[in-house]
Amino acid sequence: MSQTWYECKVKYRKIHETGEQKVTTETYLLDAISYTEAESRINEEMAAYTSEEFLITNIKVANFSEVHPFENSDRWFKSKVSLIAFDENSGKERKTNTYLLVQANDVKEAYDNTIQAMKGTMGDYTIPVISESPIMDVFPYFSGDEGDLEQLEKFNALKTSTSESNALNEDLEALDTFENEEALTVGAVDGEEE
Repeated sequence: MSQTWYECKVKYRKIHETGEQKVTTETYLLDAISYTEAESRINEEMAAYTSEEFLITNIKVANFSEVHPFENSDRWFKSKVSLIAFDENSGKERKTNTYLLVQANDVKEAYDNTIQAMKGTMGDYTIPVISESPIMDVFPYFSGDEGDLEQLEKFNALKTSTSESNALNEDLEALDTFENEEALTVGAVDGEEE
């Protein structure tokens, strides 16, 4: 199951180490199946995180194919990985870029963690860029723990209900179109005009 990650920017008053309050905008990452769910989830997460009022200033789909948390790390780094494939028709190398979000303490550790995350990769790859990400925290929908089984079932039920709802809407539209065409046909036979 592929995840869709959403970057959410949140503006709120934060108390700094000096004790003064400043309005700050921070970026968070979470996985969701729609913008609506992303907005709902970031509201839940931020309500638990801060008692101050907050404003969601932006929600956008992030271009991360994978997110890899590592223990004892406090920052997030964006790793650009170029997968190398040889095109037999043209005889040239093709590079396909993919982006990983990796947790680490510095760039060297981010590089090592990216290598570890790519360990099972069969093909060749290079890591041309690693940069620190502005993301403060990541909120996955479920982490795979036994306690998260209920959330997994809720997630799957929500996904299923979304696809069932779409199928029901398509059926209703088809039925509506059929009834309209039938009414026009009956009206034309009876000599009625629209």
